[in-house]
Amino acid sequence: MLNKLTPVPALDTAVTHYLHHTLGIVPKLRSWASTSKLPYFLQDAFELRELQLLDRQILLAIDRQANKPALANVHSQLDKLRALVGHPVVYVTGALASYERKRLIEQKVPFIVPGNQLYLPDLGIDLREYFRQRSHPADTVLSPATQAMLITALLRKPWQADWQPAEISTKLGYTPMTLSRAVKELTAAGIATLHSEGRARRLRMASSPAEIWERAKPLLRNPVKRCVWAHPIPKLKPPQVRLAGLSALARYSMLAEPQWPIYAVSPAQWKAATLEALPEQLPGACEWQLWHYNPALVSDGETVDPLSLALSLQDETDERVQLALGELKEHFPW
Repeated sequence: MLNKLTPVPALDTAVTHYLHHTLGIVPKLRSWASTSKLPYFLQDAFELRELQLLDRQILLAIDRQANKPALANVHSQLDKLRALVGHPVVYVTGALASYERKRLIEQKVPFIVPGNQLYLPDLGIDLREYFRQRSHPADTVLSPATQAMLITALLRKPWQADWQPAEISTKLGYTPMTLSRAVKELTAAGIATLHSEGRARRLRMASSPAEIWERAKPLLRNPVKRCVWAHPIPKLKPPQVRLAGLSALARYSMLAEPQWPIYAVSPAQWKAATLEALPEQLPGACEWQLWHYNPALVSDGETVDPLSLALSLQDETDERVQLALGELKEHFPW
């Protein structure tokens, strides 16, 4: 039975805009006339659209299920659909976790995540669109250590516009070389100015923390380097590790917690944990995020900090997540 909670028309519009933006075409999507001839399980799973793309006839299979099926089911459903229609079939969904995208690519399954990624191996197309980051040259994006230091400074209460970077660098365990690079990056980006008090170097930010955050955001990266599904590890639970992703967002908002927890680990924790990655999400497994920097920028709490959390979820297209991110802003320290 059709799940009416899934915003298929919104995905229609998102796909049209995304293809126009990435490929410079004005696609015309139309309902597929033979949908009623398909088995009921395929009619329930997908809303089908015809599309002429680069002189190829393509069928878009838009996921209409509120609870996304396992990737193995999606793969088999698309294989069945492709065999019945005789055209290339492209899977369309509003959001995919990084491990899900990787899995689909390994299986050569064409897919579109509007605003995020377009993978059409039959046409030789693999476009990954993270517009907030790509709008700036790579050498202007702050390094992970610099980002961690800046966020730590923004989280401090009471707000200190004038601060000593060496204090934060020592707290985060960075070397003098990393500290020097961070100071250069922050001053080169116009986020702070450098001055000295005796032998101490200090950074001064002339704007409010909210203004500094908005100015710095285009230079900040998603802190999540990669994700895997693995079974729980008793010694890696809060406060040893922090809740992250939707698990953390649920603590800051009215969003329901995911069925299985999501944890963020530092590079050192990741290396020591020797997690055995599962091929896909399995009951009882946890999602583990490896971060570019230590997720515990604040000394207390069960979750990652709200600023890093916002960066890690900024490309999510789910409307419920976007609403929850709006609630998250109420927990920013300013």
